[in-house]
Amino acid sequence: MTTTTLFLCGDVMIGRGIDQILPHHCKPDLFEPYMRSALGYVDLAEQVCGPLPRRVAYDYVWGDALAELERVAPDARIVNLETSLTVSADALPNKGIHYRAHPGNAALIATAKIDCCVLANNHVLDWGVRGLEETLYTLHAIGVHTAGAGRDAAEAAAPAVIELAGNRRVLVFAFGSESAGVPPDWAAKKRRPGVNVLPALSAATADGIAASVSTVRRTGDIVVVSIHWGANWGYEISRSEREFAHRLIDAGAADVVHGHSSHHPRAIEIHGDRPILYGCGDFLNDYEGISGHEPFRSELALMVFPAFDAATGKLQRLALTPTRIGRFRVNFAKEEEGAWLAAMLDREGRRFGTHVELEGRNRLVVLH
Repeated sequence: MTTTTLFLCGDVMIGRGIDQILPHHCKPDLFEPYMRSALGYVDLAEQVCGPLPRRVAYDYVWGDALAELERVAPDARIVNLETSLTVSADALPNKGIHYRAHPGNAALIATAKIDCCVLANNHVLDWGVRGLEETLYTLHAIGVHTAGAGRDAAEAAAPAVIELAGNRRVLVFAFGSESAGVPPDWAAKKRRPGVNVLPALSAATADGIAASVSTVRRTGDIVVVSIHWGANWGYEISRSEREFAHRLIDAGAADVVHGHSSHHPRAIEIHGDRPILYGCGDFLNDYEGISGHEPFRSELALMVFPAFDAATGKLQRLALTPTRIGRFRVNFAKEEEGAWLAAMLDREGRRFGTHVELEGRNRLVVLH
């Protein structure tokens, strides 16, 4: 049996403070009511963790994730990039928070051998159309696929197609929802760049996605439907989210629903032998030193490794590696932190029929 293994994670935010410690960096000017310079986020982190290095090598921010990716050797690596790669000065008025990293740091994405950056999120247009266009150009120039945003509606809606050995492919369709702060007027048009905005979590929308998938899907493909949806905080899964994810799977539109936007991991469900990740949590950000919402332990995240039967698309195994953000980098979670994540996911998944167990010293497996 041929198996196709993916790497999925939540939001990857490499702007602001992280951008300031990389070899290239944008001007630190911010337009936030409570922070006027990106260097302020470096200062906040240093108050917690001590001095941070500057002009770090690109493998620094990925930290322990690189060794884990090498160990698992997934066939395709997919992240939600919640940062524009641009030097655009067109900060969107009244946005409040703007994420960007210097396009000269594109090698950071290449260092982790990322195959696809999902861009259907509420920060890809923080620096205007020029910022989005520079982001697309920068990623494509280094051979990284994008999904969920484009120079027009057709490009924004088109799947990323990741070619694998043995005539296999991974297709990534990506969508941004208003529930996660994606403004409806960010929607790409026939002659206007923008995001592939999800109009509603309805049966009609799910059936429309299924119809689009059917036009390009062929035997042996694994289809990822990646959705930026839901609130930043909380474990509640809405009925509309669950029904929408189920319909995507039942209609043959998704082998995995890759949900993100929540700042912490949420429940995992397995429906029809396909996983639904309702929220993967923040994989990388510059939030150290910012207080609030401590019970959610948002510094903890997951590397998600679903393995599928390439012929049928059925899930064979769903492995998780717990991680922790610290010193602006990804670290293996401590044993206690991994146990906390296992207990939380087990608790939240119980209503969906999933059970999470520790496997070995600090890795998890999802059972159903």
